[in-house]
Amino acid sequence: MARCYNGKIAHIDLTRGIIAIEEPPEQFYRDYGGGSAMGLYYILKKMPPRADALGPENVLTFFTGVPTGLAVSGQSRLAVNAKSPLSGAIGDSQSGGFAPAALKSSGFDGLVITGKAQTPVYLYLHDGLAEIRNASSLWGLTTEACEARLRTELGDDKIEVVQIGPAGEAQSLIANIINMRSRANGRTGMGAVMGSKNLKAVVLKGGVKIEAADPKGIAALAKLGVKNLEENADVKDLQVNGTAGVVAFQNLYGSLPTRNYNEGQFEDFESIAGDRLTDTLLKDRETCFACVVRCKRVVEAEFMQRAISPEFGGPEYETIATMGSYCGVNDLKAVALASALCNQYGLDTIAAGATIAFAMECFENGLLNREQTGGLDLHFGNTEALVTLVEQMARREGFGAVFADGSARAAQRIGAKAAEFLITVKNTEAPAHMPQAKRTLGLIYAVNPFGADHQSSEHDPMYEEGAADLYLSRLALLGLKDVQPAYALTDEKVRYAYLTELFYSALDSYCLCQFVWGPSWELYGPAELAELLRTAAGWEVSVDEILKVGARRLIMMRAFNAREGFTRADDVLPAKFARPLAGTGPTAGSFVDPAVLEHCKDVYYSLAGLDPISAAPTRQRLAELGLEWIA
Repeated sequence: MARCYNGKIAHIDLTRGIIAIEEPPEQFYRDYGGGSAMGLYYILKKMPPRADALGPENVLTFFTGVPTGLAVSGQSRLAVNAKSPLSGAIGDSQSGGFAPAALKSSGFDGLVITGKAQTPVYLYLHDGLAEIRNASSLWGLTTEACEARLRTELGDDKIEVVQIGPAGEAQSLIANIINMRSRANGRTGMGAVMGSKNLKAVVLKGGVKIEAADPKGIAALAKLGVKNLEENADVKDLQVNGTAGVVAFQNLYGSLPTRNYNEGQFEDFESIAGDRLTDTLLKDRETCFACVVRCKRVVEAEFMQRAISPEFGGPEYETIATMGSYCGVNDLKAVALASALCNQYGLDTIAAGATIAFAMECFENGLLNREQTGGLDLHFGNTEALVTLVEQMARREGFGAVFADGSARAAQRIGAKAAEFLITVKNTEAPAHMPQAKRTLGLIYAVNPFGADHQSSEHDPMYEEGAADLYLSRLALLGLKDVQPAYALTDEKVRYAYLTELFYSALDSYCLCQFVWGPSWELYGPAELAELLRTAAGWEVSVDEILKVGARRLIMMRAFNAREGFTRADDVLPAKFARPLAGTGPTAGSFVDPAVLEHCKDVYYSLAGLDPISAAPTRQRLAELGLEWIA
């Protein structure tokens, strides 16, 4: 029977310059799925406890999933994992584009990278072979320049380049990893880890054929996706307006973070909304390998007498919020230029924008002044300051050097009072979905192993009164049938958060796009995911088995954090979230009640099989998931 994975994992020791190829058995793929789960397996096996996140002992993994590279929407995703230098906990990051499929068709399912090269290097994967090559001439180049030089040197315009920019080389703790100059493995500082290993890029040349167990079944799923796209208004809007299409809804729901999370509505939201971007800046719509949704924006404009090049894509919702409403900025061109600079230098847009919003609030409250900022006026709404500070942070230059490692590190340098303005969890800046409105996110932000993340569970409105029948019919497959009131945080809502977290965790193991494959509103639901695994790998998989794969990933993350010293005391939200929101709208005056959050954590830990004090996995839970080897 044909199989959709290569059965080959490359182990690369950069210190010794040695590459070894492992060929795991089929059961390994079925148990872990790929992605973050496989990455965690090797990190737990190979990394000593308390290793320096920026030292050679940190283990950096790149993994595709079992379905990656097949001709069906939403399968081209890449998971990157290592110990996070930002938090000291596990680091996790996902990206799309064509690079994930190219990694699979280069002949490998994943990479496990250890050590540190003496001088800059890049990896070249092709035809089932892996090479370590000199990258001294690439070091210091921005992402577009590096990619262009590699295409010229290798004489191949079809290679895919997964790389760090100057921010990663400088080991900025909010540096990301970029492919296609616009697809980012952002968050948790994975770019800094890559830079610490003197690894500039991973270059991928496809050519190995990826075959499904049931090609006709894959074709049928692909056709179903085209049909569902036209019938699903949520996903169709993704195609038309991209993720920016949710700006208006977020504002209406009171979940559009404004002026560093002080308010839930932005008076100028229409100026940065998705339809405004579509009508004014949009040049093209790009896609990921074999995906019909085409949600990726490509913009072209000019701001501050600088061209905003389409080769850096365009801003997503999170970027529009963090660089826009977080900072009180209502100019889409300023946001688009800031986004392009982040992609050019390899800087995470969520962390960068949220860090600048933090700096602006510090400035507004007199903790910073123009003498300290080098003349920058950091009042909310200053578009030129936004762009200037992004570039300074990316280069670790001027006042931007204070913020190049994120807001939590900057607060330590500014002074104790600055901590009042932080919106960080495990040193990771909160994304643009507010737990004061979406109550279960407060819990998930707190307990998530790698910090506040909006793509680790389904959001509240899908399980609230008035939710669409499609949402509820799919959620019922997870055992969720008791729809809850809006803005509520109940024990049933905690169960909803946990079960959808398991499903999302499985998606990050199989490396599937959460806009295409999901438990409620997405292009495909849980039943179709089971069918994908049958047609891709020939496995008869139940929804329960899918959730078990997701649980395995989360428990391994928890186990990693526990051995690094993390406990329940680290599963907390910033003090700012416990203060009532200002402004108007449905969430004005709302806050996260710490006592309620502690109760919800008790419920969550019980569901997840975690000790209520240490928050570490119980031995019973490890045994249930076949993870006794961790104990």
